[in-house]
Amino acid sequence: MANEITTADAINSLDAAAQFSIIHEASGDVITWDSSEISQANIDTEKTRLQAEYDGNAHQRTRATAYEEVKEQLDQLYHDMTAGKLDATGEWHKAIKAVKDATPKPV
Repeated sequence: MANEITTADAINSLDAAAQFSIIHEASGDVITWDSSEISQANIDTEKTRLQAEYDGNAHQRTRATAYEEVKEQLDQLYHDMTAGKLDATGEWHKAIKAVKDATPKPV
């Protein structure tokens, strides 16, 4: 599911101390500034940049949900250590590799 970067996201990224309010209208967002104003062009550029960054990290979000819980991974590592398999033959390595292979990092 795509995440839409908001005007507030872009403003906060450009200036974390910015003070503003936004009214969402059919014709677009109306911003009232209580601090230094940021141009709409800069806001639009930042929204585009943030959206591209979010979209480019989709593989990380997919992998995060596919990995076993940390306690399960630690248990796998313990058993691999006990079996002397702290290499590519261990169960932990195989499980991590399967997730990475199923969701490769974009080039």
